[in-house]
Amino acid sequence: MTLTAEILSQIPGNPLEGLRRADELWRSLRERTLPIPMVVQECPELIATIEWDVVICGGTLGILLGAALAQRGWRVALLERGNLRGRDQEWNISRQELQVFVELALLTETELQQAIATEYNPARISFQGGTDVWVRDVLNIGVDPVYLLETLKQKFLTYGGQLFEQTPFDGAIVHPNGVVVRAGQRSFRTRLLLDAMGHFSPIVQQARQGKSPDAVCLVVGTCATGIPRNNAGDLIASFTPVQNQCQYFWEAFPARDGRTTYLFTYLDAHPDRLSLEALFDEYFRLLPEYQNVSLDQMQFKRALFGFFPCYRQSPLKPTWDRILPIGDSSGSQSPLSFGGFGAMIRHLSRLTSGIHEALQSDQLQRAPLALLHPYQPNLAVTWLFQRSMSVGMTQPIAPDQINTVLAIVFQAMETLGTPVLKPFLQDVVQFPALFETLAQTTLTHPTLVFKIIPQVGLPTLINWLFHYTCLFGYAALYPLARGLAPWIKNLSPIQQYYCHRWLQALEYGSGGDYRLEKE
Repeated sequence: MTLTAEILSQIPGNPLEGLRRADELWRSLRERTLPIPMVVQECPELIATIEWDVVICGGTLGILLGAALAQRGWRVALLERGNLRGRDQEWNISRQELQVFVELALLTETELQQAIATEYNPARISFQGGTDVWVRDVLNIGVDPVYLLETLKQKFLTYGGQLFEQTPFDGAIVHPNGVVVRAGQRSFRTRLLLDAMGHFSPIVQQARQGKSPDAVCLVVGTCATGIPRNNAGDLIASFTPVQNQCQYFWEAFPARDGRTTYLFTYLDAHPDRLSLEALFDEYFRLLPEYQNVSLDQMQFKRALFGFFPCYRQSPLKPTWDRILPIGDSSGSQSPLSFGGFGAMIRHLSRLTSGIHEALQSDQLQRAPLALLHPYQPNLAVTWLFQRSMSVGMTQPIAPDQINTVLAIVFQAMETLGTPVLKPFLQDVVQFPALFETLAQTTLTHPTLVFKIIPQVGLPTLINWLFHYTCLFGYAALYPLARGLAPWIKNLSPIQQYYCHRWLQALEYGSGGDYRLEKE
């Protein structure tokens, strides 16, 4: 029995079985043997009666958008394959990002405060051979998913939304005027179907037609007691060179019932990549050194694991009329992010207003819905960063190169200050900050680029230059376009829909949606 199997078999809930199921899925993804489901069909006939304005499949994060749309008076049905309940492990985010719940009137300030389970400061960025960088108020809030989802569920029901638990999605038939959603023994006739079923949604699998992901983030971790109390956290830390053609990164922070520690790595989906169980073996091998405590002193409460596929073709454009992927289904996060809660929160206000206007103006065909997932150069430029933090399966690389490069870059960002460092750590890249970081790094370490090019490859660099140029264009245009906003209200609903989508594309594509929290 491996060390991983020995430890996980002692944790309540049998996480070892879940780990091996996830590993089987990961193996199928690497070997490209996942079957392509055919769950969406099209029919030219009209639906006689429409019951719903919106049906959302996937309740865990779908409830966020469901509550916001039901509040606006739309008839919303939320389908969840199990019971809608948050997990025990907190969701980490920054306090400023949570204000969207108050701005959308989904939570009061008191309810928002009750949803916060933990808070810590400061957080560290550390790479072997470099100088530690410390920040405050970044991803330092632990939200209680159980309380948050239960509160939003009650608000959703109060607003007139209807929740259907134990109702797994089976298929959908797209008609000219709506979608018939099949779920168990029931069918739902709706104007719009929102897919919130995640990375492996059968709708997304059919849309992507078995395409292999361009990158994957592999993650394992635990929540444990017995670790010396520490009210600081690590946002990203590395203390080892490249091993197994992977650079290992760590994240750690206090939780209500112990300390949560993750090990993650960025890689491709090559068939020979290590399994989640093998990465867990590495985790337990290195954990005592990282946390400075022996394994036999730790009491493991939970095991955490997963993998997050990323595609350059993201966010995913709608493939059919009246079906829109949201959250992880759309791939709206950057390749550096775990996605999930944080990515959904960032786009919650934009999606709420956009879907609301699409329903009002009946812009539910594929082309107008695609405007809700615009090209975002500030996310596209992060592909170069992802590539510089990963190693090809057969690629030769100096063992300490990734640590060295990251230590230099983050040192430059720290020198430039909070307005440069904080947005990047929250998955937002802005042109001024990126330009200043590149300039500072080039001045202090002029030969660094010559180390990176062989690792990332010239085509990747050329592609990045295109997105970098687009980021400059978006950053220049957004302040000018924002001045046109007062004129838009005089237009027709359809014209407003298109103009607002254009403005939001510039806003989010430039990182203009990010507001630095006042100290």
